[in-house]
Amino acid sequence: MSRSQSKKSPEDFQLDPFYKKFKGSFTSCMRWDDLTILWHILKQRANLNWYLYAIGEPLPDSPASENELLLFIAEIDKLLRSEHEEDYCGIVYADDKKAPTFIKIYDPNNLGVSCGFSNDPPLPGWVLSIIPPKPLEDKSVLTQQRKRWWQRLWS
Repeated sequence: MSRSQSKKSPEDFQLDPFYKKFKGSFTSCMRWDDLTILWHILKQRANLNWYLYAIGEPLPDSPASENELLLFIAEIDKLLRSEHEEDYCGIVYADDKKAPTFIKIYDPNNLGVSCGFSNDPPLPGWVLSIIPPKPLEDKSVLTQQRKRWWQRLWS
């Protein structure tokens, strides 16, 4: 999976399919069981050429392989369950939980107001999409721990 960086213009944000989808409607995996079901469905849809984008890292140039997607699902599931110290999930959102094509995963260590209203809500930590991603500018700094976690997956 190769990576690149690019810039967005205001027009891109309004017209681009990735940005439109990103700003669209999403449903939360509120319970941990919901997340388990979503991962199961995603594994069945692994052949759809998913892009894995860690916000703050270079954009992927190409979709992840099925093996890379399965590795990511296993590792992000471990990370979320160990670091989100709640009895509910509530930090993974899908455009369609029965047939997802776009998934936002919020970093348990950078939640801010992810499920309420905010004029400046935090960006997700990761986006999975069948649409090639465009840059999302995060004003927060990606921690070294998260950078190492992401890079370890692909080394």
